Formats: sequence, structure tokens, C-alpha cells
Amino acid sequence: MLALSISRLAIVSTFIAVVLAFAAATFATPVTGAAAPAFRLQDQKGDWHSLEDYRGKWLVLYFYPKDMTPGCTTQACEFRDNIFAFRDAGAVIVGISVDDVESHKKFSDEHGLPFNILADPEKKTAADYGVLKKMYGMELAARETFLIDPQGKIVKHYPSVDPKGHSQLVLKDLKELSKAPA
Repeated sequence: MLALSISRLAIVSTFIAVVLAFAAATFATPVTGAAAPAFRLQDQKGDWHSLEDYRGKWLVLYFYPKDMTPGCTTQACEFRDNIFAFRDAGAVIVGISVDDVESHKKFSDEHGLPFNILADPEKKTAADYGVLKKMYGMELAARETFLIDPQGKIVKHYPSVDPKGHSQLVLKDLKELSKAPA
């Protein structure tokens, strides 16, 4: 009887370990050097965009928790204020949150954002990039940024972002990395 209980315990333990490993792999953040996860999402105008649309360009893909909040506004406006420097460096800026298209339109219009912000209300892209987190009792995208090279590989991940000054840091790294030999 004891051997049977130990055997069942071993099976249950193995099953739990496999489920936990699968869950961790499913929501793991992609590593530097890996191909960026594909996405297809709508922007603030309702137009569809995919990762493939940015092939051949540097992509600053930043995730943020919520439209119209102080930190997210600071971050978006700093990217807005540096848009010409990013363009001169050959980069496109794209923001993603789990807000819907209508919320993004209002946010973009109110702050004059000259770049696309993509709606991920299904939260799939946030999960694929490992940034979907429970915050304030809701599932939101964490404030994280990925710098993706023209071949679609992640070359830099910013896992803990301070919205103030983040745009300048990404721009500095972009300029250094875009000059590095492949």
C-alpha cells in the first residue's frame, strides 16, 4: 500500500513538474539573439500590422501597461519627442498595450503620437513576449522594451523600464548596435 502511494505521488509530482515547465516556457521572455515572436495587431487607426512589416528596419517595440496613465504618457511622449533621431538612426517605434483600438486612438490623438501603438486586447502578443503580468488586479503588459534588428532578431531587452529617460537610453543603444558588425 505504501509503495502504491509513493508511486502515485511520483506520478503526480512528475505531472506537476511538466505542467509548470510548459507554463514557464509558454510565457517565457524571448532571449537576446532569438527571433522576435510574430504578431498581427491593429493600430490606433484600425490598420493591421505584423512583425514582418518591419523586416529590413530596426524596430523599437515597447510594451506599456495602460493608455492615459502618467508613466505611459511620459514614455510615449519621450519617444514622440525623439522621433526624428530614431528615424535618422533607421528605426521605427511601435508601442503595444492590451488596451483596445479606440483607447489607443484617444491616447495617440491627445498626445500627437507620430508612431503606431498596437492594440493587444486578446493579450497574445504580450504573453508571447513574456510581458503579460498581473497588476492592480488586472492582466496588463509590463513596461518592457525590445530592440529588434532588421533581420527580426532581438538584440536588446529592457526588462525594467523607467519611463523617464528610457527613450534616450534606447536611442544610445540603437546607435551603438546598428554600427556593430553582424
